[in-house]
Amino acid sequence: MSLFALATLMPVGLILLAAGLGGIWGWVALIYMTVLTAALDRYVPRLLPERAEGAEFPAGKGLSAGLGLAHFAVLGAIPAAVAWGGHGWVALVVTLIAAALWLGQVSHPNAHELIHRGAWLPRALGRWVYVSMLIGHHASAHVLVHHTHVGTDADPSSARRGQGFWRFAPRAWAGSFMAGWRAESARRTRAGKAWIGHPYVQYVGGAAGFVAASALIFGAQGLVVFLILALYAQLQILLADYVQHYGLRRQTGADGRPEPVSDGHSWNTPHWFSSALMVNAPRHSDHHLHPTRPYPGLQLRDAMPMLPHALPVMAVIALFPPLWHRVMRRALSRVGQSG
Repeated sequence: MSLFALATLMPVGLILLAAGLGGIWGWVALIYMTVLTAALDRYVPRLLPERAEGAEFPAGKGLSAGLGLAHFAVLGAIPAAVAWGGHGWVALVVTLIAAALWLGQVSHPNAHELIHRGAWLPRALGRWVYVSMLIGHHASAHVLVHHTHVGTDADPSSARRGQGFWRFAPRAWAGSFMAGWRAESARRTRAGKAWIGHPYVQYVGGAAGFVAASALIFGAQGLVVFLILALYAQLQILLADYVQHYGLRRQTGADGRPEPVSDGHSWNTPHWFSSALMVNAPRHSDHHLHPTRPYPGLQLRDAMPMLPHALPVMAVIALFPPLWHRVMRRALSRVGQSG
């Protein structure tokens, strides 16, 4: 677990140092999240060791919980630095960008891990991480909608070939919100549960509470910074869904039902350091085949579609649709997706 811990926790320390002390620490955190990660992926090629199916070290659960708690420290430290730190604006902006990248590239994959856990407490922690980023509905939509309908038109988070990210993003956000609401409502109706405990009450009410608390504690400037962090984290969540399923569709059988989910319905990357940084989220096909498999046990196989670059790099490319379509035409042709 040492690689996972080092990769994910090191930027937390750098970001908190930057928030408290200013100066060069914000630049160090930003370089870690961007240049260093890309360089290690490219120039130190190595696969993370495969673990047996279902394997998880005891430290794996502890690291997930620790990262969940660290999320709230990072989310509070940056508005606090703006409100009370007295640092220069350049240092604050750099620190803000580094923190936003950590929230989207580390905290989101970790929260994703937590909401798939069987125990109530880790799931609750993962949900509150998403609530604090003002996208709490992702905790319901991802588990109840995305995993069921991935690669079909019924999944708002599966982008069709030719759909640019900027067209995908608003539809995916709104579509996931509504699809998650319908799925949770149907589940509660079947179970005969009272509507007062509907998860969306927590998602919407909790989001309003975080916004109000940020304004009261950190003032107007702190509120603006909190909103920037939350919205940029949401952007990265949407980018992850877009990149990891773009153009990969499940075929419809004679009975009108989509084929079972297979290795071929998610994009993966073998890049070792960004995989450790993102708690193995780039091993995405295996996650869809085994949603409850802990992250240290996720595996790569030759049959899985592979992206041409590491996941963070592909997310940047996706921001420029003409470049994205040019890159992905070749990738889709390699896996036999011509339509």
